[in-house]
Amino acid sequence: MQTQTIGTTGMETTRMAYGLGRVLGMNWRTRDKVTDEEFDRAVAAVLTAYEVGIRCFDNADIYCRGVSEMVMGEALRRMPGMRDEVTIITKCSSVQPLHPNPGVSVWYDQSAAHIIESVEGSLQRMGIERVDMLLLHFPDALWNPHEVAEAFRILLAQGKVRHFGVSNFKPSQVAALARWCDVPLVANEVEVSLSNLDTIRDGTLDQCYERQMTPIAYGPLDIGRLVSEKAVKPEDPKRPIYERLWPALDRSAAEHGVSRTAIAIAWLLAHPIKMLPIIGAATLERIRDAATAFDVDMGREEWYRLFWAAGGWSK
Repeated sequence: MQTQTIGTTGMETTRMAYGLGRVLGMNWRTRDKVTDEEFDRAVAAVLTAYEVGIRCFDNADIYCRGVSEMVMGEALRRMPGMRDEVTIITKCSSVQPLHPNPGVSVWYDQSAAHIIESVEGSLQRMGIERVDMLLLHFPDALWNPHEVAEAFRILLAQGKVRHFGVSNFKPSQVAALARWCDVPLVANEVEVSLSNLDTIRDGTLDQCYERQMTPIAYGPLDIGRLVSEKAVKPEDPKRPIYERLWPALDRSAAEHGVSRTAIAIAWLLAHPIKMLPIIGAATLERIRDAATAFDVDMGREEWYRLFWAAGGWSK
């Protein structure tokens, strides 16, 4: 599997990451609500990704209320030597209350105390001494960039985090944090796919070029909607976009002898900014299918053929 360097860090990892956001399903259950069978299947999925050559794993403290980080920790325990080979990313600052108020299902906390406490919890759940990259999960409307910078300095000095970045941040938010943060921001994890071109249109990728940040692309298959008609409801307002994309993906897939999945991911890999796509498949077959994206040599004309099928520069 191809490798790349993250930002200006010199830290090299695979050009594909495995994401644990849905490894236990889209839910907010605590560990006592996750069956041992479900937990073991999730661990097996992580180890399968490792088996096919993926060496970058993306997590967050809010995923299944920390249970996804426990899954990562168990995978590391079951596979001796794995920790030395992999890059572990986790995210903090999203808070899901156990009994949410009907008007507030989630809030964000980027105070220095919360960031530091979150990292301590992540390290404990994964059974590791250091996170390779910590990302702020979503923008916090009540943030103070000075506090974030202070938390980053403390965690770096303590050796608990190697590198820092953000997730779902707009260019203005990245600029505001970078203005006061003396720790480099090396990545921005954002949703980007053929059915979501916002980061290409709104300057997010341009800023990544400017600041030498790596874009980490989540949702490359749009929760399966790019590859399966069954995943898109007839009343979905975006269905016309998918209906243009499916035949375009099929044409490229036939030309290269691969699947829609491989083409959708290869489209991201072909961008010269070197995006790092995150996949979340749970079976060996689907993980291997995603990995065939590296067999696709996509040229500029084909890239634009898919881009225009997706809507191009028009929203």
